[in-house]
Amino acid sequence: MPVTYAVEGHTAIITIDRPEALNALDLEMWPQFGAVTARFASDNHAWVGIITGAGPRAFCAGADVKTSLRAMMDDPRSGKFTHPETIMRGQVVDKPLIAAVNGLALGGGLEVALACDIRIASKTARFGAPEVSLGAIPGWGATQRLPRHVPWAVAAKMILGGEMISAEEALACGLVTKLTEPADLMTEARQIAEQLCTRGPLALVAAKRAMIAAMNLPLNEGLKAELDLFESLAYTRDVHEGIDAFEQKRPPVFRGE
Repeated sequence: MPVTYAVEGHTAIITIDRPEALNALDLEMWPQFGAVTARFASDNHAWVGIITGAGPRAFCAGADVKTSLRAMMDDPRSGKFTHPETIMRGQVVDKPLIAAVNGLALGGGLEVALACDIRIASKTARFGAPEVSLGAIPGWGATQRLPRHVPWAVAAKMILGGEMISAEEALACGLVTKLTEPADLMTEARQIAEQLCTRGPLALVAAKRAMIAAMNLPLNEGLKAELDLFESLAYTRDVHEGIDAFEQKRPPVFRGE
């Protein structure tokens, strides 16, 4: 299966596994990817997810130009292509997602990374939105998310100019938070995931929902949403375990209850 799912402890590893094509997403893989991320969202044992690409060359080179992109560019009135729900559009995953970018992240691959919460990259990674060079524009969120994450001029360089940026440029503009040697990327991603898994899983979900509210609501409404989420944790076993552990000077044992 070109998109794989494995759970290690409380961490789900989602791998786009088509290295011979730079992990480009063909027509079969788009709904597979959506199904796998939906599986993560509903998996009570998985608290944090990591998305990466197979092999050293690419995270994901985007939509396969010969299959996916051509189908997407058919006359939409013919109804030949139905856009599946994914983390990029239509699907809500309120658990933390880490993008471990191990090479090229282009087009839809960049958009997969942008839909994640934490992004780290190999020093050999490169990022780009080349759709304008094909006479198209990004269609899975880059025009909306990239200007929210990086300075406008950087987003314009990538989306309007179709230019790629290096891993170092991505770090400098805040697109990623850390660079690693290629061999160390998944070790670092797992360490970040393991650290997040020491936090309360219900709190992680509530905190991400509050952050999403901050992006979509006026301040007063966002503050109300935050308070509602804060209060929703009051009667959970986890929050009382966290307080007890702090007072007893021991690590908490969270159960997602």
